[in-house]
Amino acid sequence: MTYIPRLKEKYTKEVLPALMKKHAYTTPMQAPRILKVSVNQGLGKIAGDKKLIEAALDEMTMITGQRAVTSKSRKDISNFKLRAGMPVGARVTLRGERMYEFLDRLIAVSLPRVRDFKGVNDKSFDGRGNYTLGITEQIIFPEIDIDKIQKINGMDITIVTTARTDEEAKSLLQELGMPFKKD
Repeated sequence: MTYIPRLKEKYTKEVLPALMKKHAYTTPMQAPRILKVSVNQGLGKIAGDKKLIEAALDEMTMITGQRAVTSKSRKDISNFKLRAGMPVGARVTLRGERMYEFLDRLIAVSLPRVRDFKGVNDKSFDGRGNYTLGITEQIIFPEIDIDKIQKINGMDITIVTTARTDEEAKSLLQELGMPFKKD
């Protein structure tokens, strides 16, 4: 028997039928699904320190379960002491099983660990059915050992869906368990 991530199983057994009923889709292929999850971390002031860059890459690799790569600057900006080709961020794009595993850990474990958590903002949709969530501290993830981190960094998590509208994407994420703020 092959392993199926818990969130993927929930999507096929619960979320898909609920979305088809709610939005009156005629086939399951019309229902929105998650294509990929992009995790991005801007390194800012630590861009010149190789050890801190490596630490940030290792932390993001631990969080996502996939090797992170550096984002490099495209041009020189003298005011920021930045040269073309210097590392300015770390990023990972998750698809398939790892994507579902990461989202499951994010929704079930990490988000509830945020201090004074009242839910995620429901206004962070881009107009095309994609959702971006900003996290201020990477220490909310249980994979990170607080004693071993050198600098607290935030990150952006973008969930790319096949939804055509923000309402479809929001109902997809709500059905998957994303804790949106109660107005």
